[in-house]
Amino acid sequence: MRFRAKIVDLACLNHFSRIINTIARLAKTCILRLTVCKLYFILSDKVANGGASMWCELSQGNFFDEFQMEGVAAEHNEIYLELVPENLSRALKTAQSAKAVKIKLTNKHCPCLRVAVELPSLSSSSRTVTHDIPVGVIPRRMWNDFREPSVPDFDVSIYLPVLKTMKSVVERMKNLSNFIVIEANLSGEMNLKIETDLVSVTTHFKDLGNPPWASEDGCQSSAQGGDLESMAEACIDIKKLQQLLAGQQVNPTKALCNIVRKRIVHFILLHEEVSLQYFIPAIA
Repeated sequence: MRFRAKIVDLACLNHFSRIINTIARLAKTCILRLTVCKLYFILSDKVANGGASMWCELSQGNFFDEFQMEGVAAEHNEIYLELVPENLSRALKTAQSAKAVKIKLTNKHCPCLRVAVELPSLSSSSRTVTHDIPVGVIPRRMWNDFREPSVPDFDVSIYLPVLKTMKSVVERMKNLSNFIVIEANLSGEMNLKIETDLVSVTTHFKDLGNPPWASEDGCQSSAQGGDLESMAEACIDIKKLQQLLAGQQVNPTKALCNIVRKRIVHFILLHEEVSLQYFIPAIA
């Protein structure tokens, strides 16, 4: 089992660093899955137990100048590692003006991801700062626990408003309640609602648009006419939503959410070569 990679391009390095920062805000520990073409960061708190889950996927060719890996076996050419993303985020913070960053899986005293940051120096010799990040190697028999979560059959799919706007709304609402209701319909309308014994607050968003697949499914077809206005809603933990919005450094070109009535809200953030999915279970 071997893995080594190198980033030389500064723009790629900074972009990669921002993605890791976002992941560190969403997960205390996560699984890093390495394949020949892609890296995946996976958080699979069991949604059934009220935990959020995350699936972030990036193509290695868009970030790394060199990327070599040999998986556990020829027919299972993958590596699954458990790590604390905050540690990787901290290591990359020292790399903001680096000439190159090398990442390598090592096993001195315990398995580690070694991040070697080559810094520019005034003399001819270069300075290298090395960080060893402890990782746990996930055995093959447990890999199935970290498969891509299936997208539930949603009642409504809608594009999100500008995330900064949404973030400031949610931050204000967070002071009033621990829960927030997200509701949306197939006419591009979405509401964020808080209802407590003392206060009821709703923020309305209009003309957001619905992704093309929203009406492909027969049961959601616009042929039903009257259904376009009907709202699908889910009540979720406001802190988990705020975490997602506050940690956002991916600057997605597309952001949307799928609502399964009273069951789950599924967020998808897309940015060229990165996709981040985040699932927040509804509170009964």
